[in-house]
Amino acid sequence: MKKMIAAALTGIMVVSLAAAVSAEDGTLVMATNAEFPPYEYHEGDEIVGIDAEVAALVAEELGLELKIEDMSFDSVLAAVQSGKADIAMAGITVTEDRKQVVNFSDTYMKATQMIIVAEDSEIAGPDDLVGKTIGVQLGTTGDIYVEDVEDATVERFSKGFEAVQALIQGKVDAVVIDGEPAKVFVQENEGIKLLDDPFTEEEYAIAIAKDNEELLTQVNDALADLKESGKFDEIVDKYIGDNADEAESETEA
Repeated sequence: MKKMIAAALTGIMVVSLAAAVSAEDGTLVMATNAEFPPYEYHEGDEIVGIDAEVAALVAEELGLELKIEDMSFDSVLAAVQSGKADIAMAGITVTEDRKQVVNFSDTYMKATQMIIVAEDSEIAGPDDLVGKTIGVQLGTTGDIYVEDVEDATVERFSKGFEAVQALIQGKVDAVVIDGEPAKVFVQENEGIKLLDDPFTEEEYAIAIAKDNEELLTQVNDALADLKESGKFDEIVDKYIGDNADEAESETEA
């Protein structure tokens, strides 16, 4: 895992949910689930990753200090709804159901739900999941979409790596999870593989409270600026682009 913390992360603090403060006090509070590499994960006492660095730059664009709150994935939208966080970034897929409870920024990443299986598995694609036991992370779109698999048994885990461990232990037949974390899990664990065909294709965006149109506009403007300047692509390349392996080697030397 990449042991790097960009300069944009200076000043980021991981705080408890109870300590959340609003953007009106000069801070931008981000709710996340830091179990989702390379988008957000723990590196020592810091939370790093694509979402963490993008949020740090968005906060900088707005003249605010970023504070990150780590919680279960199925709590991040509720934190925004309740006003205990200003934004949520956790590889959150835009869905019609979620649009009913929060506003979404412009899309910042396209993603896929992928299937992980044992190396000797006969499962070769989505159609082969019929009647199988499938592991997912609770509250994710993988959790939602596998409900449509005929005769499947769904085993839900609070963290993605717990679902992968269940696969390795033979407790589930497959795991459905977002593509980039799936690559990391397969790279770090022997005996499992990633299937070529995606289970679904989707888009990630930043969640913001329904009644905070001003912040939504500011976040969209900041994202546009980051993309136009090339800073956004630099962050993505650092974690999942051509420079990812090089950056990892430099920081581990």
